Amino acid sequence: MSQPAAPDQPHRRTPSNWNVPNALTTLRIVMVPFFGWALLHDGGHDLLWRWIAFVLFALAMLTDKIDGDLARKHDLVTDFGKIADPIADKAMTGMAFIGLAIIADFMPAWLWWTITVLVLVREWGVTFARLSIAKEIVMPAKQSGKVKTTMQALALGGFVAPFGLLDGGLALVGDALWWISALALAVAVVLTMTSGYEFARDVVRHRAGRPTEVERQQQA
Repeated sequence: MSQPAAPDQPHRRTPSNWNVPNALTTLRIVMVPFFGWALLHDGGHDLLWRWIAFVLFALAMLTDKIDGDLARKHDLVTDFGKIADPIADKAMTGMAFIGLAIIADFMPAWLWWTITVLVLVREWGVTFARLSIAKEIVMPAKQSGKVKTTMQALALGGFVAPFGLLDGGLALVGDALWWISALALAVAVVLTMTSGYEFARDVVRHRAGRPTEVERQQQA
């Protein structure tokens, strides 16, 4: 006796690349050179342009949150977004790190450049590795990576803002805010290295045919 035909599977709609989340991602990429110019204007010592740079950086971090939430909520995740979103994030934070290393406020230039090189090598290395295995397995962001991203954004935003350049009655408050930013940066650097190690470990396990930590948790 012949088996009844299986009901047609619903066709999953492929979202168009022309959507709001992708537009916000593209906007962040376009903002990068303007942010860099504002940050480095007059050697980074112009208070007005430093505040403008801070506003651009804050907007970039805000749109990063918004476009991700919109894409997931409305099923607008696209291949373009998967590639462009991390590039936009790393371009903006990378410009902030490099710009702050050039200006070298609060900390000596050698320390800024050491932190910048360590963080950018890790960030871009993980991004390229994640994209290279995206068709095989999706490596979800772990909690440590999410905390790292938050601390990194707070630290960079705190240093981009010219708090330590304020004078008069605001000088003490500005210095305190830069010290808080330095603490956030220290936490971000530690989490950057540890989460990078965790990601590299999971990639090695995947390449060797062994289950990653996430896969083992799903199997448990």
